[in-house]
Amino acid sequence: MAIFGLSIGMIALFVGFGLLIGTLFGFFGMGGSFLVTPALLVMGYPSTVAVGSGLAFVFGTSVIGALRHRDHGQVDYTLAVIMTVAMTLGIEAGKNVVFFLDATGMADLIINVAYVGLLAIVGLFTLRDAWSDDEESETSSDLAGRVQSLHIPPMVTLRGGVRVSGTIIFAVGLVIGVLSGFLGVGGGFLLMPAMMYGLGVPAAIAVGTDILQITISGAFGAFTYAQSGSVALPVVGALLVGSALGARVGAGATNLVDEGEIKGYFAAMLLAGSVAVASNKLGTVYGIEALNTLSTVLIFGSALLVSGAVVLAAVCRLRGDSDGTWCRLTTS
Repeated sequence: MAIFGLSIGMIALFVGFGLLIGTLFGFFGMGGSFLVTPALLVMGYPSTVAVGSGLAFVFGTSVIGALRHRDHGQVDYTLAVIMTVAMTLGIEAGKNVVFFLDATGMADLIINVAYVGLLAIVGLFTLRDAWSDDEESETSSDLAGRVQSLHIPPMVTLRGGVRVSGTIIFAVGLVIGVLSGFLGVGGGFLLMPAMMYGLGVPAAIAVGTDILQITISGAFGAFTYAQSGSVALPVVGALLVGSALGARVGAGATNLVDEGEIKGYFAAMLLAGSVAVASNKLGTVYGIEALNTLSTVLIFGSALLVSGAVVLAAVCRLRGDSDGTWCRLTTS
C-alpha cells in the first residue's frame, strides 16, 4: 500500500528519521540538511531533489524550533536581523569565490579541505571549552570580553545582558556568510560558536537565534528549488511529522541541560562530521568502499547517540536529578 507514492515502511522510516534530526536541530540550532541530503542521495533521489528537499525540510523544522525557543525566551530578534542581512550579503560573495575557483579546477579540493578543517577546529575548540573547569571557562571568555569592550557605534543590547557593537555583529555575520556561500552549508555550525565565544551570547539564546536565522534563509532556498519542481513534498511531509515532535523535545532540552553539556554534545557532532566527510572523500577518490561505509555510520550513528544523550540528560533534570547522579548511575 502506497500513500502519495511512498510505501508505509518508507513513511515510517522518514518519520523516525525526522524525529531524530528534529531533536538535534531543536537542541543545537543546526540545519538537518547535512543528514537529509546525503540520505536521499543514497536512496537514489536526483541531486537537485535531494538538496531542494533538504532545504524545504530545514525550513519546516526551523519554524517549529524557532516557535518553541521563542516560548522559552531564547530568541534575540535584533541579533537575528543583523546576522541575516550580513550573511545574505556574505553568501553572495562566497558564491563568487567558488565560481572563480571552479574556473581554475581547484574548487572541489579546496572546499573539501576547508570544510573538514573548519569542522575539526570548531569542534576541538568547543570540546576544550566544555571540558574546562570554571577558572578555565573564565579564561576562554576573554575574547567575548574584548569584543564587548569595543564601543563602535551603533551599540546594541542583546538578551542575557550582553551589550556589543552592531557593526561587529554585522562583520561577524558577513564573514560567516562568505564561508557559508563558499562551503555550501547553512552556517549553523559556525554561527552558534561565533555568537557564544565571539559575542558572549548564552548558549541557549545562541541556539534559538541561530534557528530563527536558518528559518529565513531556509525559506528562500526552499522557494527557489520548489519553483523548479525539485522538492519531494511527500518525503518532506513525512520528515516534518517526526521533526515536529523532535524539535520540541530538543528545544525543551536546552532549557533543562546546562551550558557545558550543550557545548560537549555540539563538539561531538562536529568532530564526527569532520571525520565522516574526510572518510567519504578519501573513499571516493581511492575507491575504498569501506571508507564510504564508515562515513555513513559516523554521521547517522553519532546523530543517534547524541540525540539519545540529549533526551537522557533532559530526563535526568526532569526527575529532579540536578547534579546528574541518576544519569551517571543509569549510564555506568
